[in-house]
Amino acid sequence: MKSRSASLIRLKKFEVDEKRRQVTQIQMMISDFERMASELDQQIEIEQQKTGISDVAHFAYSTFAKAAIQRRDNLLASANDMRDKLESAQDALAEAVEDLKKVELLDQREAGREAAAEAQAEQAQYDEIGRLRRRR
Repeated sequence: MKSRSASLIRLKKFEVDEKRRQVTQIQMMISDFERMASELDQQIEIEQQKTGISDVAHFAYSTFAKAAIQRRDNLLASANDMRDKLESAQDALAEAVEDLKKVELLDQREAGREAAAEAQAEQAQYDEIGRLRRRR
């Protein structure tokens, strides 16, 4: 019984670790997307200053700036999509942690029952020894 319980606990710990890794990975991706979008904002600003045209609708607006704006918007959209995935991953992590706690609690209860049964059996042996001594 103990090895099955220990195996289940190891499995649940592995699942928790995997969920944590996924959450961390998604957070890093969001951070990277936001950093790249910020860098594109700076490049757009520099390009606008260089050309002297900041109106996107202007006929002579920089093609590079237009492309950078599109890339920035795509990165920010991806970051927003990843936030939804992050929320789902965090929910899955919380659920995995709950499952692990349940399994650990059941293992502790089982260990307590086993210890109580062993103590009861040992006490029964001592009681028998005591009865035998009194009869002599």
